[in-house]
Amino acid sequence: MNYNYIFKKALDFNFLSIDEGMYLYEKVPVPDLMWLANEVKKKIHGENSNKVGWIIDRNVNITNVCIAQCKFCNFYRRPGAPDTYITSTEEYKEKIEVLRKFNGNQLLLQGGLHPKLGLEFYSKLFSDLKSSYPDLKLHALGPAEIAHIARIEKQSYKFILEKLIEAGLDSLPGAGAEILVDRVRKTVSKGKCSADQWLDVMREAHKLNMITSATMMLGHIETKRERMEHLVKIRQVQSEKPENSPGFISFIPWPFMDEGTQLNVEDGVVNNVKSEEYIRTIAISRIMLPNVKNIQASWLTVGEETGKICLHAGANDFGSIMIEENVVSVAGATQEFDAEGIQKAIIDAGFTPFLRDQTYHPAVNADKVLIRA
Repeated sequence: MNYNYIFKKALDFNFLSIDEGMYLYEKVPVPDLMWLANEVKKKIHGENSNKVGWIIDRNVNITNVCIAQCKFCNFYRRPGAPDTYITSTEEYKEKIEVLRKFNGNQLLLQGGLHPKLGLEFYSKLFSDLKSSYPDLKLHALGPAEIAHIARIEKQSYKFILEKLIEAGLDSLPGAGAEILVDRVRKTVSKGKCSADQWLDVMREAHKLNMITSATMMLGHIETKRERMEHLVKIRQVQSEKPENSPGFISFIPWPFMDEGTQLNVEDGVVNNVKSEEYIRTIAISRIMLPNVKNIQASWLTVGEETGKICLHAGANDFGSIMIEENVVSVAGATQEFDAEGIQKAIIDAGFTPFLRDQTYHPAVNADKVLIRA
């Protein structure tokens, strides 16, 4: 492989092959890889390349009932378990009021694959929330849930998405991607949709001009080459979107949190992603995905210091202060940030923080929480 040729190809925004990506991932020193990723970021963001976005939102789990049986999840409960729940309307309102006190207006709604919750349930939930809070942004469900609802209803992904959009769904998170290779999925998340189904849901969402994101959970049973395959599949779907559709507005890789999970306890799998490898992954993500504008560093799972280094390795977003998070936190993620803390971390890394909305534009209430460098 020719080092200079690959660097020039990346800087010209030409798609790198899996083999070229593997060469960068495994052979190029971290400082050189960070430099390349940072140059790509500068070319994408221009005069805004020194700005780092963050958002105030709240994660609420719709239910903890799930039939997917993901081996990395400690949160789910099987149907009929004594501690199952479905979040009530009053509980949503209480949580939204707290979100508003923090000057946030986006609700990240996630839940398990509940065998009895179909289109009618989710449509009513979204319309009720929007009726009470018209300006609330619903960043909800994910391809696995959409595929699950479509299977229950015996309808197409397009039909389900259209009905949920009518009910108030604003954007579709990239949850449930894990690794988009079926060899891996059949072990770690056997009850979820296949890699192709996940990608097909996103294709339909993009045709409907939905804002979406994509994720990758790494550091368990996947190979580095499978990580690269994952990135190429995301890139391909993004290249297929209609010209005016936002498509994948961001990409967020995060390491497997192993504490107490079935993968760890029964299969002996441990999180094998150390700081240097995560920084490499952020850099490779920026380089391999020139058609996805924003790369988010997962401070929640890697910590503040590693997250700050990632801002020099191609990442331009620090995600959410996460008022509530229930999945990775019960598997060992213990990091916390408030609005002041996340901004200070960004400033300390040498960047200018900006409070954003789900479209990555400055939030309307930014002045209420802004601190000065």
